[in-house]
Amino acid sequence: MSDSSSTGSSVYSAYQGNTYLFGGNAPYVEEMYENYLSNPGSVPDNWRAYFDALQNVPATDGSNAKDVPHLPVVNAFAERAKQGTTKVVVASGADSELGRKRTAVQQLIAAYRNVGARWADLDPLKRTERPAIPELEPSFYGFADADLETVFNTSNTFFGKETMSLRDLLNALRETYCGTIGAEYMYMTDQGQKRWWQQKLESARTNPQLGAEQKKRVLERLTAAEGLERFLHTKYVGQKRFSLEGGESFIVAMDELINQAGIAGVQEIVIGMAHRGRLNVLVNSLGKLPADLFAEFDHTAPEDLPSGDVKYHQGFSSDVTTGGGPVHLSLAFNPSHLEIVNPVVEGSVRARMDRRADPLGKQVLPVIVHGDAAFAGQGVVMETLALAETRGYSTGGTVHIVINNQIGFTTSDPRDSRSTLYCTDIVKMIEAPVLHVNGDDPEAVVLATQLALEFRMEFQKDVVVDIICFRKLGHNEQDTPALTQPLMYKKIAQHPGTRRLYADKLAAQGLGATLGDDMVKAQRAAFDAGKNTSDPVLTNFKSKYAVDWSPFLNKKWTDAGDTAIPTAEWKRLAERITKAPEGFTVHPLVKKVLDDRAAMGRGDVNVDWGMGEHMAFASLVASGYPVRLSGEDSGRGTFTHRHAVLHDQNREKFDEGTYVPLQNVADNQAPFVVIDSILSEEAVLAFEYGYASNDPNTLVIWEAQFGDFVNGAQVVIDQFIASGEVKWGRVNGITLMLPHGYEGQGPEHSSARLERFMQLAADTNMQVVQPTTASQIFHVLRRQMVRNLRKPLIIMTPKSLLRNKDATSPLSEFTKGAFQTVIPDNKELKADKVKRVVACSGKVYYDLAKKREEKGIDDVAIIRVEQLYPFPHKAFGAELKKYPNLVDVVWAQDEPQNQGAWFFVQHYIHENMQEGQKLGYSGRAASASPAVGYSHLHQEQQKALVDGAFGKLKGFVLTK
Repeated sequence: MSDSSSTGSSVYSAYQGNTYLFGGNAPYVEEMYENYLSNPGSVPDNWRAYFDALQNVPATDGSNAKDVPHLPVVNAFAERAKQGTTKVVVASGADSELGRKRTAVQQLIAAYRNVGARWADLDPLKRTERPAIPELEPSFYGFADADLETVFNTSNTFFGKETMSLRDLLNALRETYCGTIGAEYMYMTDQGQKRWWQQKLESARTNPQLGAEQKKRVLERLTAAEGLERFLHTKYVGQKRFSLEGGESFIVAMDELINQAGIAGVQEIVIGMAHRGRLNVLVNSLGKLPADLFAEFDHTAPEDLPSGDVKYHQGFSSDVTTGGGPVHLSLAFNPSHLEIVNPVVEGSVRARMDRRADPLGKQVLPVIVHGDAAFAGQGVVMETLALAETRGYSTGGTVHIVINNQIGFTTSDPRDSRSTLYCTDIVKMIEAPVLHVNGDDPEAVVLATQLALEFRMEFQKDVVVDIICFRKLGHNEQDTPALTQPLMYKKIAQHPGTRRLYADKLAAQGLGATLGDDMVKAQRAAFDAGKNTSDPVLTNFKSKYAVDWSPFLNKKWTDAGDTAIPTAEWKRLAERITKAPEGFTVHPLVKKVLDDRAAMGRGDVNVDWGMGEHMAFASLVASGYPVRLSGEDSGRGTFTHRHAVLHDQNREKFDEGTYVPLQNVADNQAPFVVIDSILSEEAVLAFEYGYASNDPNTLVIWEAQFGDFVNGAQVVIDQFIASGEVKWGRVNGITLMLPHGYEGQGPEHSSARLERFMQLAADTNMQVVQPTTASQIFHVLRRQMVRNLRKPLIIMTPKSLLRNKDATSPLSEFTKGAFQTVIPDNKELKADKVKRVVACSGKVYYDLAKKREEKGIDDVAIIRVEQLYPFPHKAFGAELKKYPNLVDVVWAQDEPQNQGAWFFVQHYIHENMQEGQKLGYSGRAASASPAVGYSHLHQEQQKALVDGAFGKLKGFVLTK
């Protein structure tokens, strides 16, 4: 033997004697590996990491087949040897014991389909052991090791074999349901959908099949996601960005989803998400230039909005190339209220579907990204899911992706974070399937995303991909998470990162030892240059369905709009909306309404509120403006004033026998849609805001059942309706109709909280009106569309005035004139005799006018302020100047002093007064409650405030 060979032999001998893989350690290692194959969580972390790495090495036949426990195989053959037979036995029903076992096999299959996900390898941090689930063990059904070679009928599975040995079946079930994807779908009642999932999962054994180029693409996306976060972390130290580190596989999912959606025929994707990972999506999914993002960190980006917003709330849109052609991507602007963007996205999608005449959502896809804590905790999630299958709000199914980093700010203990097993359990209310997937297996993430999209396109139903990952840093970059999660963050500190793990896996598979490092270098160079390594954005593409917002920008609220309609057109429309089809039996009360409206249409009698509203809708749709009205009981109207939907009293089926006159006013009219919504304020209002944000040519109205209930949607008002334009530059013309008025119905049925809208009113951000006549509601609704100003319109609609004859209007007020921001006193008064002006808004005017008439008062004028914001200074000031001997002005209101419009209009009124004039208040005293519940007390308060309007000034008096 040569010296070299002798040296090599001695080194090998020394290695063999010391390594844990040789010598006396071998049985111990084999036993450890055997335990790992049965339950990965049963071995120490360092051994689990080692064995995990072994799974990335291809099998000897070159396949990706997973190793299985060996001991049961050995034991089975030993048992067969003891019994003196090794032949395969096919079970049949003839033998009662074999019949029992055949039934048990079906139970075993069902158990894996139902709860196999609970045994799946899902946690990248490997923090807990696999739970004990006896139903997944063959022994639970009375099977012994000797039964593992028994062959059973498996024709009700999709493993590709009519019969399988119990061992092969068990391995197939575990591979399918207990790998890095855990599927939940058995709670679905539709058998076809359940079988679809069984076929998709079992036929592939939930095993991704990616080619070499696809794997490289996955690694490139992981590198881009990790690279952006690390670039920002080192260049902009301490700045908030809500890093995606630990959840980089989410970018892989988005990449696959966008591309596969394009191939499936989707042409638009609307994305909603909170702040975690948002910057990464902007750059690596939507193609925003890194240089533009860096400019926002450097504070060199344009700041041309009155308010603006932080960078991780910003929206974006782009057109990208996919395997199926161009796809338009829209990332919705989102406040920090996490899940509130969900219904906004759905509304935007519905508007796009309607514009494309795409009722099934084949061309438009909603994608909503959630955090695990918010998905389980926020009530708007449930409200939005409840809309999914309804006629007025369905969007053809939403793909939900959960970035499940297993922690919410500082809360990670499941005993505190939720009352359900999974954060996704809420979706079971609409039977949406869920795919839980280990974020450290990006190929499994790809497969889960593919399956989710395919299911959505096939069945038009919601589906969830729950990417279980971790949060490398704190809630934000200035946080220290180890303060409250020391154990979790020890695990995270030891984790090499998903990109590194996957790069090592591809290297082990022979795709390049330096592939991962080369990609990191290329990515860093691109970011240094402010560019992307991959740029799918189309710069010169514009869809024919894109909305042109330019006509609606930079308009003034004082811009005029011709809202009157010719008499002939009035009569033609009135005739169309007051007739039911032949053989259609309307309720006698509704027939009287139609007959009365027909008389109003002819000009025989004055027009009431319901007819004025109807004629506004009819004239708009006849002119090409669609109308969408939704809310609780909006078809009939809470107060039985609308009757937009007629019901045949002789119908025999619940889904037949309705007629909507407003859908039949002209041959080529625009659509009129009225929807009785689910019992929700927050989600429905946000949905309609989203709809209006994508369709400036439709009159979109949300109507509260009672105006008081709008407080359930305050988040939408605060963070979208009131501030969306100044924060994000988003123009929106949504209309809110909020029944408001003090008629003794108590604290929750009196006030639409006018004061809250007045408090939010600034920067000409909205219009707040309180019309008091039928012609006023007609003109203000038409004004919202006829002129090109698109600002939210808040209408305090009446209740008792709906049937008050004093609130009706003659036909001439509809065929001439316009909306009056201020209505002058209509009583013939001698101007030089007037000493006081009582200014008011809403129903209280009629109480004041009645009192003045009863008392024969002729030195007090009553002015109605119909538009409270923007305040009509010119019109209001002109009214005060009519009275040369004016001494004082009194603001009268139904609401308590600390509510209503008083605190917000007093300085407007004061601005228009002359020197020496006094300003006073007459109304209810300040109150913690919007209204009293005692009828007699309501009457006393109402009488006192009306009397006070004509009496001596008391309390607060301001002299100019």
